[in-house]
Amino acid sequence: MTSLRQHLVDYLDLRRGFGYALTNAGRWLGHFVDYCDERKEAVVTIELALTWSTQPTECGPAYHAQRLSAVRGFARYLQACDPRTTVPPMHLLSYGNQRRTPYLYSSKEAWSLMGAARELSPELRAVTTEAILGLLFASGLRIGEALSLDRGDVNLSDGVVIIRHSKFDRSREVPLHPTCLAALRSYERRREHLMPRATSSAFFLSETGERVPYHRFRTDFRALVDKVPIAPPPSGHVRIHDARHTFCVNVLTRWHDEGADVRALLPSLSTYMGHVNPSSTYWYLSASPQLLEHAVTRLESTYEATS
Repeated sequence: MTSLRQHLVDYLDLRRGFGYALTNAGRWLGHFVDYCDERKEAVVTIELALTWSTQPTECGPAYHAQRLSAVRGFARYLQACDPRTTVPPMHLLSYGNQRRTPYLYSSKEAWSLMGAARELSPELRAVTTEAILGLLFASGLRIGEALSLDRGDVNLSDGVVIIRHSKFDRSREVPLHPTCLAALRSYERRREHLMPRATSSAFFLSETGERVPYHRFRTDFRALVDKVPIAPPPSGHVRIHDARHTFCVNVLTRWHDEGADVRALLPSLSTYMGHVNPSSTYWYLSASPQLLEHAVTRLESTYEATS
């Protein structure tokens, strides 16, 4: 094990000991150390961190800044062990608190993606990818939450899934619609038929009998997007995470259409989505033209009633 890699193990153990999940950061830093090892670099420098952070050219500035932020925290830790380490300054790749406009999938596009997944091979890869996509669109889970589900977390009898140690190390129970439960039962039967002796505790299995890795699912997802008629947004590509945005906007739109008290219901949606700050849920009110129109109509009605 290289010195940098051992330092990374110690750093992650220390931070996680204080309750930080570091799910994305841990994965990114592992890739960063691989990058350093390939170039035989034993000392972290600003130039090295910046070059690695901006490598995925198809991603936006926010993603680059998040990668650099992960390296920055690691570099601060390393500097105490190796004074030669230079820490990337805060102003590098700063992007403010901007949020990318979500791509909102239509029902037809969601079904098309799931239909295209059935054409993957081998069969277990196809049924697993379809089931994961269906769960994301039906529940608004984060992709990391779905892939991390163990069999004991999916209670199909009570109709809930248990999300453990998600963002900011929070856990929650997520009730599912009966149609989603039926689809998961069907997947469970197919999984047991195709991989009856799997030893992994994961609910969603890859064709190797192990948990589906994120990078593999992302690769399959991008291939599926290329197969179905989805018009690319201004950002140039759609994301897996946009399924979560679509779910949330659809819920809010339905509440508005039904004349429900959206303001009173928002805290429950925030809890369901696993949002730490309610402002993350309120942001969706401006995420689509239809919701903005609903909000304006509601505001005009309130104004007329009080004037």
